[in-house]
Amino acid sequence: MAIDTLTDREWKVRLLFLDEVRDYLAEIETEVLGLSDRGLQKSAINKILRAAHSMKGGAAMMGFQALSELAHQLEDFFKILQAKNQTAIASEMESLFLGVIDGMGKVANIHKQRKLPNIDWMQEQIDPPFRRLHAILGDLSSHDEASLLSEEVGQDMRVLMFTTEVDACLDRLTSVLNDPNARLLKEEFELTSQEFGCLGEMLELPAFSQLCEEIAQALADKSNNLKAVATAALAAWRRSQALVLVGQFQALPAHFGIVTANPPSVKDLLTPAPESTLQDSLEETDLQHENSIIYDEHIIYEDPTISLDQSLLDISDFQDITPTDSTIGENLSHKSEQNIGTTVRIPLQQLELLSDRFGELNAERSGLRLQLKRMRDLVQLLNKRMHGLEQSNAQLREAYDRVATSETFKPIAATPPSEKLALPPSETFLPYASRFDLLEMDSYSELHVLSREIMDSVVQLQEVSSDLETALTDTESTERELGRASRQMQTAIEQARMRMLSEIFSRFPRLLRDLSLSHGKQVELVVRGSSTLVERSVIEVLEDPLLHLIRNAFDHGIESPEARIAKGKPPKGRIEIAAGYRGNQTIITVSDDGNGIDFAKLRDRALQMGLSESDLDDSTDIELLELIFEAGFSTAERVTSLSGRGVGMDVVRSNLNRIGGNVRVETEAGKGTTFILTVPVSLSIAKVLLFESSGLQMAILVSGVEEILLIKDAKIHTVADQRLLDWEGYSVPLFKLGDRLQFSRPQLQTETENRPIVDEPLIAIVTHNNVPFGLQVDRYWGEQEVTIRGVQSLIPLPTGFMGCAILGGGKLVPLVDIDGLVAWAINIDLPLSKPLTLMPKKDTQRTTVLVVDDSINVRRFVAMTLEKANYRVEQAKDGLEAMEKLRKMQTLPKNAQVSLVICDIEMPRLDGFGFLVQSRADPHYQDLPVVMLTSRSGNKHRDLAMRLGASAYFSKPFKDNELLQTLSQLISNRQLQST
Repeated sequence: MAIDTLTDREWKVRLLFLDEVRDYLAEIETEVLGLSDRGLQKSAINKILRAAHSMKGGAAMMGFQALSELAHQLEDFFKILQAKNQTAIASEMESLFLGVIDGMGKVANIHKQRKLPNIDWMQEQIDPPFRRLHAILGDLSSHDEASLLSEEVGQDMRVLMFTTEVDACLDRLTSVLNDPNARLLKEEFELTSQEFGCLGEMLELPAFSQLCEEIAQALADKSNNLKAVATAALAAWRRSQALVLVGQFQALPAHFGIVTANPPSVKDLLTPAPESTLQDSLEETDLQHENSIIYDEHIIYEDPTISLDQSLLDISDFQDITPTDSTIGENLSHKSEQNIGTTVRIPLQQLELLSDRFGELNAERSGLRLQLKRMRDLVQLLNKRMHGLEQSNAQLREAYDRVATSETFKPIAATPPSEKLALPPSETFLPYASRFDLLEMDSYSELHVLSREIMDSVVQLQEVSSDLETALTDTESTERELGRASRQMQTAIEQARMRMLSEIFSRFPRLLRDLSLSHGKQVELVVRGSSTLVERSVIEVLEDPLLHLIRNAFDHGIESPEARIAKGKPPKGRIEIAAGYRGNQTIITVSDDGNGIDFAKLRDRALQMGLSESDLDDSTDIELLELIFEAGFSTAERVTSLSGRGVGMDVVRSNLNRIGGNVRVETEAGKGTTFILTVPVSLSIAKVLLFESSGLQMAILVSGVEEILLIKDAKIHTVADQRLLDWEGYSVPLFKLGDRLQFSRPQLQTETENRPIVDEPLIAIVTHNNVPFGLQVDRYWGEQEVTIRGVQSLIPLPTGFMGCAILGGGKLVPLVDIDGLVAWAINIDLPLSKPLTLMPKKDTQRTTVLVVDDSINVRRFVAMTLEKANYRVEQAKDGLEAMEKLRKMQTLPKNAQVSLVICDIEMPRLDGFGFLVQSRADPHYQDLPVVMLTSRSGNKHRDLAMRLGASAYFSKPFKDNELLQTLSQLISNRQLQST
């Protein structure tokens, strides 16, 4: 099928194969590198032959004929080396093999573009190393192939004979059988059956000998059709040959039968057969499907005892007939070997999609956990309220009993005897209740009954609360199990997304070999931690930075052999790549034992690029080293294929910044240089600590925080206008983020039932370049497992931030880049500090109004009215809570504080009048507009409120437009006064 006629689905399959080709070529290159030093070992040549053979067959099947032919040639070259037992490989031959691998890679890349390689280009660019190797090694002879086959099967002559002699005889019989003019058909098959029988005895294959004997008997039987017997015999021998080649000697058929055109009757089918015959036949049947897949030429031989229509059989007839234990063991072993290491290739986009979906699942799970926490708080609040209701009801009962008792025992005026005697006779018989003393019989009123009903309702609510608590406990248990399963799923997804760094590291030996040959330097490459796992997306970003660093170490670091010997160093230089983990960060170091970085050259080059001498004199070594990461900066004296263009190190830093990584350099003159790369292990899910500063909630990776301290417990002193913190014997610089994070718009507070874990200033100890620093923040909101996402925007993120974290419930918070934030905090000029965000439009700013009322429904109604008018609303249930909220919000930026208060008069704990008194007594709130909104419409209450400092007075119900107009006027007047 032509490449340009393939459907998208077919082309995706071929692209997956071309990805496999890249892996095959990398595996071959790994084995070829260093052959001239260590020689060709058996394990290496086996790996190379397997990879080349897989490429040859796969490319032919996929329609990449040019690639298949090249792989075939490569396979033949190594077969010749194996047949000749040649282990010593010249350096020239190693280079030729590497050239062959490069050429095959180029052809594969052309196929990847849905193109066919040009024949002239192939002859000019690809064929030369193949022709040179052919001139050195020659062609693969049939004798070489036979010897290789014998060696591969461990000198098993049975496989060798069936591959050569038996195969030739069968080919001859096939031509005789297909020749309509053949006159010696019977004689040919009789002679062959005798020869094969003797061969079976010689090779100790009794089943094969028995088969040949039965074939000879069938040929001698004149009642049989000669053509049918010959056809069945050829099929039986072909099947036996196939079984021998795959080592299934125990499955060789021992009996022969002719498959006739007319099937046997049902009566014959149900006739029981000898157990041994059925055993052999069942084994043959099990192998028929396998062999039909493995071999292109499969003529199925069927024993007449099992050539049956399975729909006519009763399974019960075969229940006692089972394969032998040895057969079962071998089959299971064969299947288990096939299952071990089974892999499947899937597009990277599907893995990314799966990771994104899991990130959403993780965010929803975090939201579920928050909702459960809220439910737990509500249940506890319900229990507390019911307890209070129970106490109030008890107090009501006690109060009622006291009142009832006092009324009962009031003194009764004495009745004159004459009046008593004047009572009618019937009145001497008093009612039923009056016959008992007050203490002998309870009396109940309607209030008493109502109290009892309230008590019963409380008990019923307690039962409901208990059921809710039990159900909530079960739900929390289920959520914990969901979390455990989610973490396991996260680990599995991360492992699927992970790739070993060896995918990149394996390319560097070839690179350094070529550089050493072309530049006359001797370099030893040492690789440590190549099995370190990182995400695929990180692997893709790391390739170019590491390549630049290796080339830089070779060119700028490693000296020539003569120079190294003159310095007392070994002539062969050393470049080491090491990788490992630190928290959820991957640390990769690229070091050399060369010259180190020459600071004099750095200064000279900086002067040439326009930096002033005064700036350079004031610069530290670390600041000078930062210059090498600037675009266009190079200390090379001339432009070469390796350096001098000023391109490379800036690419290293920019690529790492894309994934939240960084690079720093350490150097020592005459000893060498080390580049330290830090990249995240995963870019999808991480644990973070949530802090708040200047009203902005931000996330910091758990691995980036060393310790959290309360500021009230810290020892802080000031030296030269720099605040220092005493921490574990160190004087740690302390930065207050609130002084540095200046925003051009208020940080809108999301309405939430949650409260910060620590609602007071505290210090987070972080490290920058292995130096501790303290960051002072306002609040700590706890630890969460969050989904990490990048920010796709034309406007770059402010310095110190590298993405966003999705919290439970879907809230987004910025993710802090510790190194960038600390570096920015150190260098920022506080008086001229620039905002971190652009100036928003004025209509995006919202004024905060505090609504104070003991009725939650009134608060909600007023809040809805204000929010429609684009106000941001805070709520308080009484004057005392309102004062507490005002004091807490005092720490926020001024434009995020409360601008106006709407307050009721009659409230518990602290009423509206009391709130006016306290707020006007506080210097911070003396000019804060307070609008009274109450059901008291009389002038008495109005006058009192205005005298206490109220700004306006509304009675319920109110008119929306009048209230909103008054609020706007009061806020505008206050803003004018403040300016």
